[in-house]
Amino acid sequence: MQHSSSISGCPTAISTPTMCSGTTDSQNALATLRGDEGPGNSSYLSNRGNSIRLHEGILQEGYIQYGMDRHHDTENPEGIINMGTSENKLCYDLLHKRLIKPDMLHINPSLLQYSDWRGHAFLREEVAKFLTRHCCSPNPLKADNVDAILIPTPFYGVITEDLHLYSDVKLFHVPLDCEVGLCYLRHFAVEMLVFGIRAHWGLTIRGVILMNPHNPLAEIYSLKEMITFLEFAKRNALHAIVDEVYMLTVFDESVTFQSVLSADSLPDPQRTHVMWGMSKDFAMAGIRIGTLYTENRDLVEALAKLGSFHGISGTTQHQVAQLLQDKEWISEEFLPENRCRLKAAHSYLTGELLSMGIPYLDRPATLYVWADLRKYLRESSFEEELSLWRCFLRHKVLLSCGQAFSCCVPGWFRIVFADQQHHLHLGQFFLFCFVFPAQFSSGHQFR
Repeated sequence: MQHSSSISGCPTAISTPTMCSGTTDSQNALATLRGDEGPGNSSYLSNRGNSIRLHEGILQEGYIQYGMDRHHDTENPEGIINMGTSENKLCYDLLHKRLIKPDMLHINPSLLQYSDWRGHAFLREEVAKFLTRHCCSPNPLKADNVDAILIPTPFYGVITEDLHLYSDVKLFHVPLDCEVGLCYLRHFAVEMLVFGIRAHWGLTIRGVILMNPHNPLAEIYSLKEMITFLEFAKRNALHAIVDEVYMLTVFDESVTFQSVLSADSLPDPQRTHVMWGMSKDFAMAGIRIGTLYTENRDLVEALAKLGSFHGISGTTQHQVAQLLQDKEWISEEFLPENRCRLKAAHSYLTGELLSMGIPYLDRPATLYVWADLRKYLRESSFEEELSLWRCFLRHKVLLSCGQAFSCCVPGWFRIVFADQQHHLHLGQFFLFCFVFPAQFSSGHQFR
């Protein structure tokens, strides 16, 4: 059996499908609040060029404002606290100590020259060994298989840009329940919904995307659930794109994450493609290295043709390979300490949410909590949700609102907890002292 993989600076997926009514409402809300202001079309660009130039989602809008006014403890203490971008800011000391070791400071001519666009062989080999080990694959994964649409909602919002800006592929949204205690994957409801709509609208559906652990719900699906999902994809000849970029962020010792790569066999290995990267599990969002593992050699060859657009510097590839092959540092130092810090930060934030009577999905994974702020909406609408999001931002706290993830119910927000506790404390102070002063004055004490 042959496998394939490659390394890329920007892993993206391919699918074909459109949208749920809640998403349409949320997009209309965004357009309403923005109004007709903004730059017009450029005569120097094509229609698609203008579409890309003018595109700006809620997540991008918030991050741009944050970039212009970042909080810094000493240089900009009144800047924006970012509790919206899913970054792990808890382990820079561990990474700094490891990344300045002598084995990282290596240069030879091959690292400064063009290489295989899938990534240097030495890096793909280390990625394959790493995934074999941490995904508990029953057989060694092959380095030649590494390359670096239905979608349940809510989902990581930038997937829309990943697909739309490259290929104008549409996403067809299949809503999941996100009530506290009711969040699950409804395979057979999905099947009926999707193919009923496909028959009605004449859509050609090519693939389905699922994140495990989920973004933004932090739900962890069992291997049994994932195999059921993959069997659904096989029955309908769909490519299944499985994003496991948060697989090592599970911080409860009693909970085990099981990668689909740990299965003895996959229902349709030629249409099953697994994505992973350094940004979440290793707190290295700036490294910009992602991988795609698939047994479909044709797909790997096709993706390799695009590799020149996503090349990674040879020196960066060397550093990441050195990091991944340091099994002792990963297993004995970094992962245990990272999980300990994530657990403590999660406990702090959820304790504050509980004391304020804010419901949330309690899941022991990822870098964020999916919280229900509906009681703070004056009315149940996406316009009101966006207004609340802007109110947070005006008061120097960046969160991510549910409509940025195509949530069909207004009022849900993703709150990132993977930051230093004094930043979380300050962010909450800004929120509830200035945005919700009545609750603050009623006696809530920040710990």
